[in-house]
Amino acid sequence: MAGAETPAKKKSDLPVRFASAVVMMAVAGGALWAGGVWFDGFVLLVGVLCLLEFARLATAITHTRLPRIAALLGGAAYVGFAVWTLISLPVAVVLGILAVVIATDVGAYFSGRAIGGPKIAPSISPSKTWAGLAGGMLAAALVASGTFVWNTGEFVLRPMLFIAFAIGAMLAVLAQMGDFFESWLKRKAGVKDSSNLIPGHGGVFDRVDGLLPVAIASGFLWSLHPA
Repeated sequence: MAGAETPAKKKSDLPVRFASAVVMMAVAGGALWAGGVWFDGFVLLVGVLCLLEFARLATAITHTRLPRIAALLGGAAYVGFAVWTLISLPVAVVLGILAVVIATDVGAYFSGRAIGGPKIAPSISPSKTWAGLAGGMLAAALVASGTFVWNTGEFVLRPMLFIAFAIGAMLAVLAQMGDFFESWLKRKAGVKDSSNLIPGHGGVFDRVDGLLPVAIASGFLWSLHPA
């Protein structure tokens, strides 16, 4: 009808997401490259912001004092131990941890989109599928075994190579569990993102939810590493 207004198309947030991702990668990469107190300070800052966002979700979920205190103490231990581990581990190991987490996300995204299939827990995270989990596990396992080959300088089919493959797959499961845990918190709190700090990406907790349990487990595994 003449004179009728047509609804405006929703503007894509892809440019904002891309720009934010570039900035995040540049800052994180710069901190890793600088090392020392710069990297430690960056990790501590990320940890503090993550803990504040966790506290926001925990406060929204709990309504009495004791459960709230327990949730906040648990969150402090969860985030704090991951931060301590990332600061304590050698930079090469931290790079390996980041590579495994990124590989998990990428593998899960593409295999989930390509294969689809049954959801793991649709009431918590509707987009997560078993096919995506399998793809994430495979990608992380390949990265972990590839990192082992890179560090040893030779490709030999020996038990440690298969152990590295299995560790990568296990860490991928933990990364997905961390993602589910944060998704559950957000569902209970009735929010989409942990905050709106990062344009197009939500909050810091949204970005590191899978990294936290992987860092904690990696710290434990590294403690078993022979000196």
